[in-house]
Amino acid sequence: MNTFVVDDFMTYTLGILIFFVGVHLNRRVTFLRHYHIPEAVTGGLIATLGTFFIFLVIKTEVEFQMDTRDTLLIYFFTAIGINARLSDLVSGGKPLTIMLVLTLFYILLQNMVGIAGATLMGSPSAVGVLAGSASLIGGHGTTIAWAPDIAALGINNALEIGITCATLGLVIASLVGGPIAQFLLARYKLSGQAGEPLMAGIVYKKANTDTDSINHMNVMAAILVLHIVIIIGHIINQQMATMGFKFPVFVTCLLTGIVLSNSIPYFLPKLYWPARTRALAMVSEFSLGLFLTISLMSMQLWKISELAGPLLLILLLQTIAAVLFIIFVLFPLMGKNYQAVVLSAGFGGFALGATPTAIANMTAVTKSHGPSPTAFLILPLISAFFVDVANAFIIRYAIGL
Repeated sequence: MNTFVVDDFMTYTLGILIFFVGVHLNRRVTFLRHYHIPEAVTGGLIATLGTFFIFLVIKTEVEFQMDTRDTLLIYFFTAIGINARLSDLVSGGKPLTIMLVLTLFYILLQNMVGIAGATLMGSPSAVGVLAGSASLIGGHGTTIAWAPDIAALGINNALEIGITCATLGLVIASLVGGPIAQFLLARYKLSGQAGEPLMAGIVYKKANTDTDSINHMNVMAAILVLHIVIIIGHIINQQMATMGFKFPVFVTCLLTGIVLSNSIPYFLPKLYWPARTRALAMVSEFSLGLFLTISLMSMQLWKISELAGPLLLILLLQTIAAVLFIIFVLFPLMGKNYQAVVLSAGFGGFALGATPTAIANMTAVTKSHGPSPTAFLILPLISAFFVDVANAFIIRYAIGL
């Protein structure tokens, strides 16, 4: 078997090309637009099928180097932080608390479903933990971290099982969030409100004012501010690591953006600050779209297919459980309003995939129906801080059982 390695710059370039393939298909296929499937998902999945075809016909494995992809993730979350307003955080206090409690309950539920599915398959219950919160709500990083502990229980291919579940979960998460949102919007006749700029993404129409326009100067200024915030976030992250507090870099960059965005404009009102500008929105959407495109197009289906068959039952059960939980529990308790719809789309992406998938789902909804600023703060805060800590305790308890 031959291996063809695509270097980082070419991966970056192909990611842009494949994203435009997704844009073209979404414009041509009404189904994709109606159910808010992100363009990056459409293009990324097409590319994944292409590399799988190459593997089957030419007997060549395609591997992508993805250093730039990780930088794009930091760009995106830093932009979310810069766009944050304290008023949004205050207003998000009660929804944040409710969402946190529901998420903690769902982590328990997800492991119960995983263990039940593994039992139906005749597999050890530890496989159910791998196909539960370890790989789905936890993602690839949590899977890699816990695979050795689960392997110690006699699951020799624990890492491969976990990675397969996390990867397939990412695909499912990309596809269920939009349809859930569309179902809730239609059933409860809800809509967003115009007037506020989007937290992520831009509406493709001509700007109404000069201050809302996009040109090379304000785009470059937005990128400069992003870089300054990221540098500070990196420094804070390193200092926290020396004190024993380990967080993903994007978390400290997100928080740094929130702090600076709610202080600098007040102390230095004449200084340009790109919060909620179309220039920053463009950079943000570019970063998220390309990150998700590269993530999906780099999936190696030939490796996943070896384990996917026995795990499909568990993943099917997990998908059904997630959809039912969102529609009948999360959406009603979050208020049965438009913000609850956006959070439902995001939770579908987060519970089965990853935070970027959740944000992409929410962005696709808000671009069509209007902004929901608080939703874009609630979900990243929960996924970045609370879930990783709580998930670790719950996984440890489940492994003990």
